[in-house]
Amino acid sequence: QVQLVESGGGLVQVGGSLRLSCAASARTVSDYAMGWFRQAPGKERESVAVISWSGLTTHYADSVKGRFTISRDNAKNTVYLQMNSLKPEDTAVYYCARNSRPRTVPTRMRMSEYDYWGQGTQVTVSS
Repeated sequence: QVQLVESGGGLVQVGGSLRLSCAASARTVSDYAMGWFRQAPGKERESVAVISWSGLTTHYADSVKGRFTISRDNAKNTVYLQMNSLKPEDTAVYYCARNSRPRTVPTRMRMSEYDYWGQGTQVTVSS
């Protein structure tokens, strides 16, 4: 069983930065694409960024391009989301998730392709 634990969320002012971490319990996570997703109050969950198992391919939602960076350290079984220039509309619970198929290079960010999910970490951006 794969367990994913997010951390690094918190309260930050507009324009500030946060780095989220997603620690996985199993080494097999290193063979899978990973993604970050978020859900704001009263809204549907949306894709934020995904990264291939090798780390060479990434995709971002238009709303975060140029501000967020997804990365991974397979030796540590950890995926990161560096968030800069935060805006109030970035306020949400952020989730990391593992792609259901090993060694894939994601060409899109479909939540249905991700099977294991963490519990989420709250990010609040105050104006």
